[in-house]
Amino acid sequence: MNISNGLCRVCVAGVCLGLSLSVSARVQVSEAKAEIRRTGFGVPHIRANDERGLGYGIGYAYAQDNLCLLANEVVTVNGERAKYFGAEKSTLERRNNLTSDVFFTWLNTPEAVSAFWSAQPAQMQQRIEGYVAGYNRYLKERTATGLPEQCQGAWVRAITPEDLVKLTRRLLVEGGVGQFAEALVGATPPQATAGVQPDTQTFEVAAANQQRFALDRGSNAVAVGRDRSFNGRGMLLANPHFPWIGAMRFYEMHLTIPGQLDVMGAALPGLPVINIGFNQHVAWTHTVDTSKHFTLYRLTLDPKDSTRYLLDGKSLPMEKTTLAVQVKTADGSTKSESRTVYSSQFGPVVQWPGKLDWNNQYAFSLRDANLGNDRVLQQWYAMNRAASLKELQTSVHTLQGIPWVNTLAADDQGQSLYMNLSVVPNVSAKKLAQCSDPRAGLQLIMLDGSHSACAWDVDPRAAQAGIFPADQLPQLERTDYVQHSNDSAWMVNPKAPLTGFSPVISQDKIGLGPRARFALQRLHELDKQPITTADLQHMVMDNQVYLASQVMPDLLKFCEQDLGTDATVLQPVCDSLKNWDQKANLDSGLGLVHFINLFKQLQQVPEAWQVSFDPEQPLTTPRGLAIDRAPVAKALREAMLASAADVAKLGLNQDSRWGDVQVSGKIPLHGGPQELGIYNAMQSVPREDGKREVVSGSSYLQIVTFDDQGPQAEGLLAFSLSSDPASKYSKDQTQAFSEKKLRPLLFTEQQIKADPQYQLQVISEQGQ
Repeated sequence: MNISNGLCRVCVAGVCLGLSLSVSARVQVSEAKAEIRRTGFGVPHIRANDERGLGYGIGYAYAQDNLCLLANEVVTVNGERAKYFGAEKSTLERRNNLTSDVFFTWLNTPEAVSAFWSAQPAQMQQRIEGYVAGYNRYLKERTATGLPEQCQGAWVRAITPEDLVKLTRRLLVEGGVGQFAEALVGATPPQATAGVQPDTQTFEVAAANQQRFALDRGSNAVAVGRDRSFNGRGMLLANPHFPWIGAMRFYEMHLTIPGQLDVMGAALPGLPVINIGFNQHVAWTHTVDTSKHFTLYRLTLDPKDSTRYLLDGKSLPMEKTTLAVQVKTADGSTKSESRTVYSSQFGPVVQWPGKLDWNNQYAFSLRDANLGNDRVLQQWYAMNRAASLKELQTSVHTLQGIPWVNTLAADDQGQSLYMNLSVVPNVSAKKLAQCSDPRAGLQLIMLDGSHSACAWDVDPRAAQAGIFPADQLPQLERTDYVQHSNDSAWMVNPKAPLTGFSPVISQDKIGLGPRARFALQRLHELDKQPITTADLQHMVMDNQVYLASQVMPDLLKFCEQDLGTDATVLQPVCDSLKNWDQKANLDSGLGLVHFINLFKQLQQVPEAWQVSFDPEQPLTTPRGLAIDRAPVAKALREAMLASAADVAKLGLNQDSRWGDVQVSGKIPLHGGPQELGIYNAMQSVPREDGKREVVSGSSYLQIVTFDDQGPQAEGLLAFSLSSDPASKYSKDQTQAFSEKKLRPLLFTEQQIKADPQYQLQVISEQGQ
């Protein structure tokens, strides 16, 4: 079923997601009015009588808490950073401003933005328009009294519905062409680059950003069914690991239209829907998947002209698009700079020195499936209103609007569900074998662009041309549990392995990540007793370092050997490891710092495992450290010496604790690197004072159960509600997270109004 124009009359989750043009034309735009009720930690419970009013309340509340954040992202997605801040400065993602501007000018063309907007049902258009009006109202009020220090300047302006579309399109390509901005902007025909050295630093940053994508946007999730839950109802643990700053920073809110909608959870900046959350009957979350959402095409070039490519024996010209952006000069004036983007029928040409070189023989195009996904907002709109697990599942099957994540859900009837139903290029295993170069492997899918037969297959059952239909993607419904931690779909539940899919969708018989192994081990340990909310909370808050349980005996055995001439340096390292509790809590000792340093080095050593991965034993392999192998022992000794030097340089000693090292501002934070199997994954970066600042990790934490009264939930927004340092809501939940104090997520009217921090604000367009 094709839903690309957004005007169909298909109804899912009991809600018509498209209206005919004639109906849309008759919709009366009412005066927006909303109630914003805030409870503890400033959480907004927004209530309105219609879509525009709800959007009005969302935009106003979001601006109260994150005005500068959204203003900054609006500048970014409009390709105006160089105009206001200069070409050589960088975005929060360390991307050069000029590169960022050219990329977003290419991505968010007027035609693309207009097409996306036209595809939205009237309800969504009304909510977006309301959001814009609400944000702009608060901006006007705040401008009159003085803008926050971090967003004073001409770049802060009233927003438009087109701005929110551009923010949404940015989200769509995060898992695809968005990771190749430098390669797209820098792609230049070989004759034009003769003698020109590529900017290696730019691509080093780009490579680091690619590698961090899954780390910064990883997640854990467990959905428990009636057979394992303490009360026979469904249970859900949502533990997304998302950035603590910028365009992917979650916002917590509760949205209500009486009699139509009642949903609570977290949303990304500029999105007027709940991305991860719960309603009266269903709770759901997402985890970044391993499916491919783009493919590369190797173009065979015309020997006479490197801007022409051969397709089925015919020479075709690349399309050339010249993009102009405004750049601030030294004297404060602006000038126009232009770049040319080249494209084949398979997508834009990308050039990555040493990886994807454009020479006289080959060039490479990238096709991103989510560029055609105009259903993403409708998808979450439907999920927000789902009255059962079946309705939620049906909406995802029908719309196929989930961009690059899995969905896990549980309901009040005791069902648990896993769906890997994201937007995936329709490239079968057979086509992959025929059209891809096996030397390229499966990390990046590279197809032969010289044959039209290698284009993505089109299945009429799919919601979008060129993607797999929903019934060919992995999904599993269980009454015990499903879980996921950013691996393939294979071991969602070991009792029912998901196998036999195209490698573009999911691979089986490959090693599991340590977080998934930890989760499966913990769920197995709980097999003889009902699972409670405390059990799910402990999975995160225990901060167990799973890999320590796999290698610590060997590390300590190495320490018991003759340490030789390095003994005086190595013995304190060994003592720290021996005394460490093998956790990543605030009071965990210096051994954690050493373990992090050691494993960072040992993971680069071939055959470091005592027992290598065995696909027949995926839950227990690999394991053990092969200290009896000379190269491994040598690498371990060198890593221990380097770690000793590192902690000395940082001024740490045997009394130092993890809470002295990892922080958010001045607040100590538990958790640690996900690659060590720490379920409470935290990514932190060194600061000048020797501490490590958390930049991503556990973000919106949600544990939901159900009883006869509806959902019973607890959780936290780990980085707090507001990104404004002056706000009283900028660090309060972070402190609570540091203290492991989850709070009830107030959902009913009685709970909301009984809260001691309850405050009500009524806003309307008429009252401006």
